[in-house]
Amino acid sequence: MENTLTFHLEQFDGPLDLLLYLVSKNKMDLYQIEIVTLIDQYTAIIRNVQDNRLEIASEFIEMAARLVQMKSFLLLPKSEEAERMKQELTGELIEYSLCRRVAAALGERAAGAGYMVRRPMEVEQDQTYTLRHPPYILRDALRGALGRKISRRPPTQRQFEPIVTAPFVSVGSRVVFVLRGLVTGSLRRLGQLFRPGGSRSQTVATFLAVLELMRAGRLTIDDDQRLSLARRTKEKR
Repeated sequence: MENTLTFHLEQFDGPLDLLLYLVSKNKMDLYQIEIVTLIDQYTAIIRNVQDNRLEIASEFIEMAARLVQMKSFLLLPKSEEAERMKQELTGELIEYSLCRRVAAALGERAAGAGYMVRRPMEVEQDQTYTLRHPPYILRDALRGALGRKISRRPPTQRQFEPIVTAPFVSVGSRVVFVLRGLVTGSLRRLGQLFRPGGSRSQTVATFLAVLELMRAGRLTIDDDQRLSLARRTKEKR
């Protein structure tokens, strides 16, 4: 080695950066590196830094150990492992060199770009409430917001008229109706007992009558909702 290389490792981002510097300094072709010369110069630099007791990153030492191992394989005749390690290192250097070029191009482009920052534009919003509501809804909302109980209006007589004037249907009358329909054959399915036109009192009484007949064992309903009298009821008849 003609010239002694002395510099601080802080100038390089990593071992690949240092290797590229050595390739450039020795004017080597990146695709045809004189790997032994490169290894000798790199290890000499690392040894010099360690002898001067300067701090050195572990990644530089790791690369030095890798290069020493590669050199030991290169000393062997026709070593496949040495060729593999050489191709691997060459590929890493080529990729790293391309990344540096792209980073430099992006840095130049970013340096020429101007940055302007301004405060966000204030947008005026119309706070007018445009929905329409009946007055009583607004009144109830106001009372609810104030924490007051909403006073309920007393029910009017008209609201009670459907309940008071509705005819009362007894459960017993519906029991007779069901049994008569089964005996005469006019009643065969459960759906015939509950029709849309019936009153609420009639529907409730019919439902209770069916439950009472089934509890007493006088009526049966199959899976298809077909009604039939129990056997003991037919025997009594």
